[in-house]
Order: sequence, then structure tokens, then C-alpha cells
Amino acid sequence: MTKKMVKKFRKGDDVVVISGRDKGKTGTILKVLPNDGRIIVQGVNIVKRHTRPSQTNPGGIVEKEATIHCSNIAHADPEDGKPTRIGFKKLEDNRKVRFARRSGEMID
Repeated sequence: MTKKMVKKFRKGDDVVVISGRDKGKTGTILKVLPNDGRIIVQGVNIVKRHTRPSQTNPGGIVEKEATIHCSNIAHADPEDGKPTRIGFKKLEDNRKVRFARRSGEMID
């Protein structure tokens, strides 16, 4: 079921976190991991990692985004930025496009 949910999310989409510690935050998708059903969103689910120094990295405490499950995010409606579900429809030229069910506006 998670692979089906991940098909609706693509890199570069604007999303809203709908549950968890960062509920209400918005961000852009940086990476989609379809096999795990998880997504990395810019500025959401920030964690601290303690890294050792190396030749390229000075080391120390680094803050970076961790993955979030795809069931905890929703697309942001292009009109008002509120969470919306995604639908698919075919256009006259047989292209399959995504649209926001809340406002009916196309995402692709």
C-alpha cells in the first residue's frame, strides 16, 4: 500500500505535515524513498547527528532532515496552501496529470 501512496508524491512538490512532532509545517520534497514508503522534506523532522572529523568534514554536531512516513504528509493546495488529497485524470491528449481534489487545480 505504501508504494501506491508514494506514487502521488514527487520530488519538488510542496507538502504539509499532518501528524507528528512537526504538525503544521510546510516544505518541499527533497527525496522520495518508495521502497520504504518514506520521504525527506526540507526543514521538517530535523535531527542532530554527531559526526567524527575527517579530511573533508570538520566534524561536530550536524543538523539534517530525517525521513518522514508518507502517511504523515499531505500535498499543499496550490490555491491556499492547506492540505489536500490528490486525484488523477486524463486530458484530451491522453496525458495523465495530478490535480488537487480540494480546489480542482492541476499540480503537474
